[in-house]
Parts: sequence; C-alpha cells; structure tokens
Amino acid sequence: MPKIRKKVVAGNWKMNLLPSQAKSFAQEMKTKIDTDKVEVVLCVPFVHLQPVMDIMSGTKIKVGAQNMHYADEGAYTGEISGKMLAEMGVPYVIIGHSERREYFNETDTTVNIKSLKALESGLTPIICIGETLKQRETERTFDVISKQLSIAINKMSAEDVKKIIIAYEPIWAIGTGRTATAIQAEQVCAAIRKQIDAEFGYDVSEEIRILYGGSVSDANAKDLFSMPNIDGGLVGGASLKPSFEQVVCFE
Repeated sequence: MPKIRKKVVAGNWKMNLLPSQAKSFAQEMKTKIDTDKVEVVLCVPFVHLQPVMDIMSGTKIKVGAQNMHYADEGAYTGEISGKMLAEMGVPYVIIGHSERREYFNETDTTVNIKSLKALESGLTPIICIGETLKQRETERTFDVISKQLSIAINKMSAEDVKKIIIAYEPIWAIGTGRTATAIQAEQVCAAIRKQIDAEFGYDVSEEIRILYGGSVSDANAKDLFSMPNIDGGLVGGASLKPSFEQVVCFE
C-alpha cells in the first residue's frame, strides 16, 4: 500500500523583511497557519530565526534556515554551520536553491556536501533541484533532474534519504509568475520518486517527500498539491503575503 505522506508547505522568505517587519508578519500569520493538516515551515533569513522561533513557540509551525556551510566551524567569515542551527533548535534548512546556484556559485557537488553535513547535524535538508527554460525547451528536463538528484544524494544511505525533502523548482518558474502546470510538475516529481525507487527501493521512495516550487500561490496550490507525487510546496513570494494562509489551507 502506498504510504500516506504528510504534506509540507515551506515558505521561503528569501532576503526580505526588516526584523521589526518579520516579527509583525509572524504575529499576524501565527494563528492563521497553525494546523495539523500539513507541516508548515517558515524558512527565514538568519537574523529572523530566533525572533520568529520565539513567536511560533507553542504552535505546530516550524522554522528553517535558507542556507548553511559544509564545515562545522572555521575561518569562513559570514557563514553559519549546521551545528549552530541545530543548537538553536532549527530543524530544517534549504540547500541548493537556484538563486544560490546562480549568484553564489553553488554546484551539485557542494549541494551534496552540505546535505550530508545537514543530516550529520540532525537537520532536515530541503534539497532544491530544477531545470532552466532552455533545458526544458530542448527536452533535457528529465536528464538534468536525474543528474542533479543523483549527485545530491551521493553517499546517502536509505535511512538518510527517508529523512530528506526534495524540492523540484523549475528555474524558469521561480519569481517569474510562470508556473509549471500541475501535470508538468507531477511528471517530474513522479520521475524523481521513480529514481529513488530504483536506487533505494519502494519503501524509501514512498516515504520521501517531494515538493514543487515555482510561483506557487493560493490560486494554484490545490491543483498542484493534489497530484499523487507532489507532497506540498516550497513557496517564495506568496509566503510573504496574507494569502499564504490559503496556500497552507489549500483544501
């Protein structure tokens, strides 16, 4: 029997909101998105982590980081380690978002190293993979996704893979207003699950959660999240709006 996977709706605030604004928005949304039906995660800038965690204390809402370094400590000015996040009580961290790949030279290999370190630190990595518009138009989507996934989970055990979350984010749909159709997103997420099945077996593939990200909003969340292989979303701009409540409560 297929496993019933709890949906995850993760908001990615990116580099937005001043500390005072973050506190105000978190307070505003606190009761509106506190639910048992889905797992809600707010991935916020480092300076917002503790204040937002304090505000969400006593709720079911989790708080995540947007990045981490692959070392535990050292001469890496400006970086944050997984151990630091873990000691703060941060349970989730986004790894390999396309913006970090594009602007900060992250590669499939560094995504893998960071993901392994996140697991070692006791964190749940939300690992982002996705193709460019050119790659989709030249019908390379599945090859690109397969390669990114293969490298991202290199050296992981079956138990490790059960703990991670994969976020399929087509680069051409991030912040553009363009969204993969529910069918397009489902096809790629199904291919990801099939690849996990081939490498780690059916039980692992049925347990891992696969999200869709890319201009998710209250208008399309229900269609996307109703697909059998889409276990929720990584939500960018819409997570900074009051309508995020409708994304979380998509049913």
